[in-house]
Amino acid sequence: MRKSSPVIKKLEKPVLTYKDIPYNAALIFNAGVAKVDGKYVMLFRNDYGDYENQILKGTNLGVARSDDGIHWVADPEPALAMKDDEVLRIYDPRLTVIDGKMHICFAQDTVHGLRGGIATTDDFKSMTIHSLSAPDNRNMVLFPEKINGMYVRLERPMPIYSRNRDKDTFDIWCSRSPDLRYWGDTELVLGVEHVPFANDKIGPAAPPVKTDRGWLTTFHAVEIDESRGKHGWEDKWTKMYYAGIMLLDLNDPSKVIGYSKEPLITPELPHETDVGFRTDVIFPGGMILEDNGEVKIYYGAADTVECLATADVNDLIDLCLNS
Repeated sequence: MRKSSPVIKKLEKPVLTYKDIPYNAALIFNAGVAKVDGKYVMLFRNDYGDYENQILKGTNLGVARSDDGIHWVADPEPALAMKDDEVLRIYDPRLTVIDGKMHICFAQDTVHGLRGGIATTDDFKSMTIHSLSAPDNRNMVLFPEKINGMYVRLERPMPIYSRNRDKDTFDIWCSRSPDLRYWGDTELVLGVEHVPFANDKIGPAAPPVKTDRGWLTTFHAVEIDESRGKHGWEDKWTKMYYAGIMLLDLNDPSKVIGYSKEPLITPELPHETDVGFRTDVIFPGGMILEDNGEVKIYYGAADTVECLATADVNDLIDLCLNS
């Protein structure tokens, strides 16, 4: 059984669950988190319905706020709803502050495929969409500043026929844009075959943070075990999700300086392994580097609750360089 890195300290309890939400909620997870003017803001995914009876009716996004990054209070109503004849839902938001402006990356299910979107917002009530990818692409995260005059994002395209029709086989890529609208200059960052704790797919997780040694960023990695049976609400769930950590070059973020060959965060606590919609799932969506060198990593657990782990930034960099 794989274990979380010893440099990680997990809070014993989730920081946000459906019980903390003042409107209909069931699964609270895969949130983006940012820090602005000393305060924390979280944009979370809410699959609403009836948790106790394991019924899901839809998806929306919600906002929660915190003074310390640990204790959170949700806004009274959902945020940023989007649904029409073409768009089925938006979900899995990521937050990045660039030049004082809140940027949101999100996944959008449509009638004609899954698209990755980038938008900005001033109030989480409305947003300006700058770009939507062609299907299928998701898990986009923005770097918090331009690099060589260009916006940069990590992403996970989802090739099927050109890679392997029998399994996912998805990798992490990097693209650049002069204006957030037109994206290109796309390069491979890390292939799933390079990660010892993934046999299915990998992808971006939380937006990168800048250190003097490089861009530090988490990624998700998926391991399939066909012998696994019922692990959650569904009849069968064979996947286990881990969080990984890697360091990218400051001037060329498509270049991997190093990454840990062991998982950073694995499912271990009861709310990660024993209960929830899909157990044994860890998915980071937010990472905050504090002035004292502490890194707060926010992650969804079991596709059900939002959690927090902390580590020292130098320990994380050492994992990337010395693994």
